[in-house]
Amino acid sequence: MALEARAVRQTSGSLRVIFMGTPEIAVPTLRALVDAGHEVVAVVTQPDRPSGRGRTPQPPPVKLAAAELGIRVLQPEKLRGSERLAELRALEADAIVVAAFGQLLRPEVLKLTRLGCLNVHPSLLPALRGASPVNWAILEGLSVTGVSIMLLDEGMDTGPVLAQEQVPVDPRDDAVSLGERLGRAGAALLVPTLELWAVGGITPRPQDSALATYSRILTRDDGRIAWALPATEIDRRIRAFVPWPGTYTSWRGKQMKVLQALPSAYDTHSAPGTVLGLGTVRGTLAPGSSEDSHQALMIATGEGTLAVTRLQMEGKRPVSAGEFVRGYPSIVGVVLDSPPGSA
Repeated sequence: MALEARAVRQTSGSLRVIFMGTPEIAVPTLRALVDAGHEVVAVVTQPDRPSGRGRTPQPPPVKLAAAELGIRVLQPEKLRGSERLAELRALEADAIVVAAFGQLLRPEVLKLTRLGCLNVHPSLLPALRGASPVNWAILEGLSVTGVSIMLLDEGMDTGPVLAQEQVPVDPRDDAVSLGERLGRAGAALLVPTLELWAVGGITPRPQDSALATYSRILTRDDGRIAWALPATEIDRRIRAFVPWPGTYTSWRGKQMKVLQALPSAYDTHSAPGTVLGLGTVRGTLAPGSSEDSHQALMIATGEGTLAVTRLQMEGKRPVSAGEFVRGYPSIVGVVLDSPPGSA
């Protein structure tokens, strides 16, 4: 469908667009609309949220991009009410483009423009409907995911699809690196799809709900490491939960974040969570990097060993495995996530 949209691309003239999005993954789509010459009459994004140790309100990435582009920004807590609807209607937009906005749109908003609401969803629908498709693509160990341009309806990512494009998943992708590629792919696909849709050049394809899978919202508790899992699955969780909720375990009643690791097939027959000491592991830590040797803190799991290369103790800065063991030599031999005082 993506190739068709590009091959038959027709000029529909400049469109007036309301853009709705919030996180970094949505920014490329906003920029692509502007670069293509379409008039983004307003950006609707989530309110500023407290962040960091000082809990200072921080603007979402889409708001910052809109300010840079000189576009009007609206930040409603909830997109509802006759006054808010009248404000959007007064913009006289041809279409609404949505990318990771963070709110379900009410029926009256879906019907607001003549071209409807086009949503950029980072999965190959009907696979991975829901709020966290990038994370779940990594959690499920997918080798290929993608982006879908769909028409929003009242369901959760259930509307008909206008175009799709596959995106490979690198074996060492984390949610940030994969999200960046999906964001760029979605932006590149959205513009020609919108223009073709505007001139009646696309027939929407209904989704087969029998094939649907779902990506639920992540919680803080998802980040707690269950050492009885296989090392390969723990590794996927570490990469999937970047930057939030992160992955962590506990030692002496304090949180210890596991920031980077590699799975190893080495089987020690030790209890899951046992810290075996420093070792060396070969592998690729990040997408596109070459395989190399890495010093790591080796930790037994339910199947294989997790080679942790970077950690952070609660209240401390992130450090390499070697530096961590020099600072906390007594960690070798303990079983992580044990009750305080047991090791």
